[in-house]
Amino acid sequence: MSVDPVAHNRAAWDLQVERGNEWSRPVSAQTVAKARAGDWSVVLIGYEPVDRSWFPAELAGTDVLCLASGGGQQGPTLSAAGARVTVLDNSPRQLEQDATVAARDDLPLRTVLGDMSDLSAFADASFDLVFNPVSNLFVPRLAPVWRECFRVLRPGGALLCGFVNPDVYLFDHESLDTRGELVVRHRLPYSDLTHVPADERERLWGAGAPLEYSHTMAEQVGGQLAAGFVITGFAEAPHHADATAGWLPGYFATRAVKPG
Repeated sequence: MSVDPVAHNRAAWDLQVERGNEWSRPVSAQTVAKARAGDWSVVLIGYEPVDRSWFPAELAGTDVLCLASGGGQQGPTLSAAGARVTVLDNSPRQLEQDATVAARDDLPLRTVLGDMSDLSAFADASFDLVFNPVSNLFVPRLAPVWRECFRVLRPGGALLCGFVNPDVYLFDHESLDTRGELVVRHRLPYSDLTHVPADERERLWGAGAPLEYSHTMAEQVGGQLAAGFVITGFAEAPHHADATAGWLPGYFATRAVKPG
């Protein structure tokens, strides 16, 4: 049976909000107040704050697209720091979290429902910065994402992107999650649809869990280069939520610039 990944993951992330997923918990009014005073940080990978040198020297007046970044966290923080922020996300409930913070703290923040692979809602050269925390594991193909990010950025603009190390998908999920054992099971590239039976997915993660896809480093880094970007920064961090953290970096992040 074919599955529409956009529709499936839209419903799945709406459900994650109901379940209190940690990436769906809005920032506090105190965090917003500190950001307004210049004391702010946001994350791309795990719990590691992004190096401030990756951002424009002055955020005030900068047009920022928080891509697949709903949940009431990064978007409101960057808005409070002075950026003109648009948050695009595939989940209406995730966007509601951003709208709630914006209303609570009087932030000029725009939300747009959509798929990260299709940014046709935005004109060419609309943004100075695209901020994309770990989320491209929820789409099966990356090339459209990179092409669209390149298109909507102004010359000299930057794409900050976090993504999962594909090697973490080698391991059997149950052994990793319940016993902390790294048991090699899956041939890469990985997909929840092809590598794990539906009944096992439901037993491990519950009915309607988001679908994930691994992507090679050639798709991630090579794909950004093929779209026209120049990569000017690279970072890594352990996976914040599983036993691979003691063995290998679970996340990577890139800073990629549109020349001009």
